[in-house]
This record gives sequence, structure tokens and C-alpha cells, in this order.
Amino acid sequence: MITLSLLLVAGCSASGGPREQANEAIAEANETVAEHDRLFEEARQTYEGAREAIEAGEDPEAQAERVAEARGTLTEARARLEEAREPLLGVQNLDVEPEIKDYAGLVAEAMDAQLEAEAAEIEFYEILESDPILRGDREQALDTLSEVEESYERAEASYARSREVADANPELIGG
Repeated sequence: MITLSLLLVAGCSASGGPREQANEAIAEANETVAEHDRLFEEARQTYEGAREAIEAGEDPEAQAERVAEARGTLTEARARLEEAREPLLGVQNLDVEPEIKDYAGLVAEAMDAQLEAEAAEIEFYEILESDPILRGDREQALDTLSEVEESYERAEASYARSREVADANPELIGG
């Protein structure tokens, strides 16, 4: 799991000004990301439990319901991440420093990659629901997992770039 870590814009200006609006947008995103992260972790734990049960020799078909539960929870988590992304996009329209816009843009870019990864992960869960031990869908599942990994790597790189922008501009973007 990539924990989303958004920073608040430092040094708010007068009430309702662009920097305060940026702060509010990032704070709103932070709250929604926290709910995403909780649901994401819950989905992963449910999936891991099903995977471990299958590996321990339990009836794979019986685990399909747990995989479906993981898929549903991840779908809900993904919806929270989509919600978190929206306020960040609004920062681009504010009259704030370019570094603040860059930061918000990079975090939104990372979220896009993570949303793509989560969509592919949901697809993987759907494959597992219909074929829990991947008798006939192993190749498709492996291809899907490759997509998941590539998208999470892109997300991680964008999150790292956003942290670099924040670290280089502590007077504007602080934690």
C-alpha cells in the first residue's frame, strides 16, 4: 500500500484567500485519503486471508466470497481516492505560488496512477473470483498483476517527486 501523505500549504494569508483555499483543498484531500487508506488496508487484509487459506489447502471456491469482499472494499477505497483528487485539481486554478501548484499537480498525478493500479487490482480480484486457483486464467492474471505493479511504481515516483517539491519549499509547503 502506498500511504498518501499530503502536506499543508504553510503561511496562510487572509481569510478566504488563494493560499487558504489551497490549504482547505489539501486538508479536504487529506481527510478523504485517510479513509481511502483504511479501506485499502482492509481490502488487502481480506485478500491476503483468502490467498493464505487457498495456499493452506482450504477449498479455493469457498474463498471466492472473500475475494469478492476484498474487491468490493477496494472499489469503495478507490472511490474515496477519486474524491480526494478533485480538490487538488482546483489548486491549479488558484493564484498561488507555482511550487504549490506543482506540488498539488504531482500528488494528483500520483493519484491518477494509483487509481489505474487499483482498477487493475480490482480486475485481478475479478479473475480470482471466477478462477481462485487460476487454472485457466493464470496468464491473464499475471499480465494484470504486471499492470498493477507498473502503475503503483508510477504512483510511487510521482509521490516521491511531490515530496521533493515540498522538501525544497518548506516555506510554502510544510507538514
